[in-house]
Amino acid sequence: MVRTPLTPEERQRGERFGALLREARGDRSMVDVAAAAGLSAETLRKIETGRAPTPAFFTIAALAYALNVSLDELAAACAPEVDSDGSALSA
Repeated sequence: MVRTPLTPEERQRGERFGALLREARGDRSMVDVAAAAGLSAETLRKIETGRAPTPAFFTIAALAYALNVSLDELAAACAPEVDSDGSALSA
């Protein structure tokens, strides 16, 4: 199965998500957070660096729980910015 290439917007969203996770992780080690979420440290590293910009929902939910961050907060931080008529703003 061939995966379709990501759009620039999808890549940017992955980078924003990764930055949010790094910020939420704070001083905790990547290994500790990954273990708490049931992930490998390499998976978390890929997500945080944007190399895995579209993680599965259950991966996101596990990270949110491990980092004590709400899914709503993650969604809002990663949603595209829109103008007053609801059109997406270009980054």
